[in-house]
Amino acid sequence: MDRGACVRRILPLGLILAAFLIAFPICARAQFGNPPPAAPVNPREIAPQDFTGYWVSIVTEDWRWRMITPDKGDTSSVPLNSVGKAVADAWDPDKDIAAGEQCKSYAAPALMRVPTRLHITWVDDNMLRIDTDAGTQTRLFHFNGAAPADFQPSWQGYSLATWEGLKQGGMFRLPTTLGGAGHQPRAPEGYLKVLTTHLRAGYLRKNGVPFSANATLEEYFDGFTEPNGDTWFVVTAIVTDPQYLTQPFITSSQFKKEADGSKWNPTPCEAK
Repeated sequence: MDRGACVRRILPLGLILAAFLIAFPICARAQFGNPPPAAPVNPREIAPQDFTGYWVSIVTEDWRWRMITPDKGDTSSVPLNSVGKAVADAWDPDKDIAAGEQCKSYAAPALMRVPTRLHITWVDDNMLRIDTDAGTQTRLFHFNGAAPADFQPSWQGYSLATWEGLKQGGMFRLPTTLGGAGHQPRAPEGYLKVLTTHLRAGYLRKNGVPFSANATLEEYFDGFTEPNGDTWFVVTAIVTDPQYLTQPFITSSQFKKEADGSKWNPTPCEAK
């Protein structure tokens, strides 16, 4: 038999097989129905850590920059470029007060460094809220998408939150689904990551050390419980600002959980 005849006989069989493979899934879906769609992830239900409640900041370092208003021109440990240094050297709190901008040092990139108490609650299944008594500020952590196109810059900006898995044996442990399609993912061990954009220009410290409206804030919240039952969380903050900083400015702040809100004492922003 010549080669051409073989090809002519094999080709129809190949076409029949291809048609069958295409048609079988369609027939199967028609007979058994489509599988149910997976339920949307509920950030509140899969939360690997519970940050709700009342917390107080524990200041164990950087007292001269956190517990009192630093001297004008004291920019030590902040990687300012020459432009940022000039802005800090020109700080005038009276001008801020006159302009109604006393809250410049209570914006998101500095707020967690302010000695304060926090009250953390869930607004709904997709939004976590942090209120501070110092400066009476509110931060909202959105788990359900990026900022709307018309979102206006503000002191607290727009914060996009995600749960991230901890490394275990060199691999990230991510949420896993139990019970097949339609079931909620199981909560992993993990931490909270928050990326804040759409910021209004403000201060990294009360003495006028600046960050610009181009700055972004990346934070990592991680909690733990001591053997005596005390509960803490640490937030590591990374401020990136191409306008005023030569490199990212990294800090970590500690908060201890309180039994209730009996010590909650909201106070307004102070420029001095």
